[in-house]
Amino acid sequence: MNLKFLETFVWVARLKSFRLTADKLFTTQASISSRIAVLEGELGVKLFLRDSRGVSLTPEGLKVLDYAEQMLDTMQALKQSIETRSSKVGRVRIGVMDTVIHTWLSPLVAQMTDLYPRVEIELVADTSLNLCDQLQKGFLDLILQTDLVRHESVRSLELASHPLGWIVASHSIYNRDYADLGELAQERIITYSKNSRPHQDLLALMQANGVLAPRLNCVNSVSAITRLLRDGFGIGVLPPVLVAEELARGELTLLDIDQRPPNLQVVVSWRVGVEWVEEIVTLCQQVLGEYARKVGENYIVLSN
Repeated sequence: MNLKFLETFVWVARLKSFRLTADKLFTTQASISSRIAVLEGELGVKLFLRDSRGVSLTPEGLKVLDYAEQMLDTMQALKQSIETRSSKVGRVRIGVMDTVIHTWLSPLVAQMTDLYPRVEIELVADTSLNLCDQLQKGFLDLILQTDLVRHESVRSLELASHPLGWIVASHSIYNRDYADLGELAQERIITYSKNSRPHQDLLALMQANGVLAPRLNCVNSVSAITRLLRDGFGIGVLPPVLVAEELARGELTLLDIDQRPPNLQVVVSWRVGVEWVEEIVTLCQQVLGEYARKVGENYIVLSN
């Protein structure tokens, strides 16, 4: 249905005159009559009665008027929202952990660029520990990492989590069956940076299963971990979503071991009072929701 025709209908209803409506919309009376005729044809009802006293709405026209005004109000609100966003000027400083960089950061930045074309986006890639520290010191406005930040000037929200898995190169000596975590822990294990949330969770899992001194190799780069795994360096503990293509091609293999560390959390934290940063938080939720529907719950689980 043509919104211009709905707008014409609303103005005729308000002004009770085809001629005055034509003047209002800078067109001809014949054009106004044509638009109303098309609208009546689409709806299958007569909208106006014309007599010597002027123009009046039919009972059906009264019903249509209510809906037409709502539709035009919604469209106006949408236009204002877009105009408000596109007119924003400034800079937003966003910190991201490696896992986000290699999953859904690109669609997030693409949408931010479309919605806020005049805003400078400053991205900082670092470990979760460093990102939390920079946020609390005011060097960043919003961060995407693994931990809830407890600070009077910061708010946090859990967005999702990634299941973790034991991943090896398909051609490597590590691609075999393991009786338990004790046997697995005798091999070289590659995990996230030291003292990170995944590193601490892995240590806790090992200790709970009687492994007090596992052979852990901490690496602070997802790209580096992936390369080491492809080269057969050891057993990686990371979200399978990060190596989905390598798994699909058969280059890497997900070991069939039930005992796994807890899911890797994805948390958004932001500074209170920073202009329109909460709009970006909402955008993060929307983009992550679309990403989750695309990859499936085996790769990511949205928080409630």
